[in-house]
Amino acid sequence: MTDKIAVVTGASTGLGYQLARFAAEDGYSLIICADEEKIHEAADKLRRLGAEVEPMVVDLATRHGVDSFWQAIADREIDLFFANAGRALGEAFHDQDWAAIKRRIDLNLLQTTSLLHRVGRKMHARGSGRILVTGSIGGFVPGPYDAVYNATKAYLDSFCYALQDEWKDGPVTLTCLMPGPTETEVFDRPENDLADAPIAESQKDDPVEVARAGYDAMMRGERGVVPGVTSKILTMLAGVVPQSILARVHRAGAKPE
Repeated sequence: MTDKIAVVTGASTGLGYQLARFAAEDGYSLIICADEEKIHEAADKLRRLGAEVEPMVVDLATRHGVDSFWQAIADREIDLFFANAGRALGEAFHDQDWAAIKRRIDLNLLQTTSLLHRVGRKMHARGSGRILVTGSIGGFVPGPYDAVYNATKAYLDSFCYALQDEWKDGPVTLTCLMPGPTETEVFDRPENDLADAPIAESQKDDPVEVARAGYDAMMRGERGVVPGVTSKILTMLAGVVPQSILARVHRAGAKPE
C-alpha cells in the first residue's frame, strides 16, 4: 500500500463507494468494508482507478465484526477515516421486530462510537488525521415511521459537534456530512422496510454530488456540511418550527402507503 491510507465503512454502494472513489482518485490506498459480498465488486471497480484496495466482508452490527475490523486496521497509519456504515428501518415502531431495531442501534451507534474512539485516539497520538461521519438531516427532526433511524442520526450529529469542540485546537479534524434523502440502495433493501414509504418514490439528491460535498468539506477541515438547498432550509427550520409540526411533515413522507 502507498503511504496514504483511507478507511471507508459501508463502501459497497452509495455514499460509501463514492467517498472511496474520491480518495482513490486522490492517490490513497483503501481499506473498505461492508456486510455484503458486493464489497468485492466495489473493490474491483476501485482498482481500475489505480488504487490498492483491501476489501473486507464484516458485520459491524456485531461486537465480533467491529473487533475483527479493528484488528485489520489497528496497525495502519490511517490518514482518512470515513465512518459511513449505517442502515435505516421504516414502518411503525410497534410493528418492527426487536432484533431488527437492536441491529440498527448497534450498527448506527455502537460501532460508530467504538471505531471513532479507537481511530481518534490513534490519530491524536500520531498528530494528524481527518474523519468524516455520515450523519443525516433526519437527526434534526422527529421521525415518525423512521423513529429509530432519526434518533440514531440525532445522536451522531450531536456527537460529532461535541467532538469537534473538544478537538478544535488539536491536529485531528472531524466533519459531519448531513444529507437529506439521497438516491442510494437504502430505499431498496427489503430489510429496511422503506419501499412503501412515499419518500421512496420522491426525487432525491445525487449520491455523487452529496459524497463530493462531504469529501471536500472534510479535506478543508470543515465541521459540517448539509448538501442541497432543500436540506439546508429544513435544518434552519428545525431550530424554530415546533417539533410536532416537523414530525407531521416527516410522517407525510415516511408513513407506508
